[in-house]
Amino acid sequence: MSAAPAAVEGPLVSVVVPTLDEQRAIERTLDHLAAQPGVDEVIVVDGGSGDRTVEVARRHPSGPSVLAAAGGRADQMNAGAAAAAGEMLVFLHADTRLPPGGVAALRRVARGRRHSGGNFSLRFDGPGVFPRVLAATYAVQRALGVFYGDSIIFVRTAAFRDLSGYPRVAIMEDYEMARALIATGRCVRLPGPAVTSSRRWRRLGIARTVLLWVTIRWLYLAGANPDRLARLYRPAR
Repeated sequence: MSAAPAAVEGPLVSVVVPTLDEQRAIERTLDHLAAQPGVDEVIVVDGGSGDRTVEVARRHPSGPSVLAAAGGRADQMNAGAAAAAGEMLVFLHADTRLPPGGVAALRRVARGRRHSGGNFSLRFDGPGVFPRVLAATYAVQRALGVFYGDSIIFVRTAAFRDLSGYPRVAIMEDYEMARALIATGRCVRLPGPAVTSSRRWRRLGIARTVLLWVTIRWLYLAGANPDRLARLYRPAR
């Protein structure tokens, strides 16, 4: 039997994992979190899965809290945040992994009091040119003040309340949170990198993937109906 990870001193870190039909991924995600020193609390918030996601999460030996919130990803993350006891909220997609030392870095941010939140630099998994181009595109967007939940958004609990949580929109709720954090002037990007899956984008290819990212953001900013944009985005997922 392997020894439990050593505790990391510092403020409590609560990880919120929104899920929807993540039966194949959630066990690996929870295994990953169980191996991270300093993760004090894990809350899985399911959005109405039709598979065994909830059952797998509840049976996991790490004992995460498992909640339900069926109104969309924003409602899931807000529900997880409301139930969390930690000083730092970390929103982790089921197909994304924290970097080595990521939780310790989050604790340093929390202890320093300089930043309200932020995200990690991001790498896409897999071989070849495709994930490198996606990562380079993402890095350019981040330099321009644009990032999304794939890169692990983290927020102090007090700041999250001040910002009124994630807005209840069908799409781009993570983009809105990123914009709100940047507007505070206290947003940080940690080096990481976090690693997320590139598998769901491969069938679109590089050009169509980047075009979809840019098109949806600009349509959203131009006032397009978020429900319609969500229908455009979901087939790519």
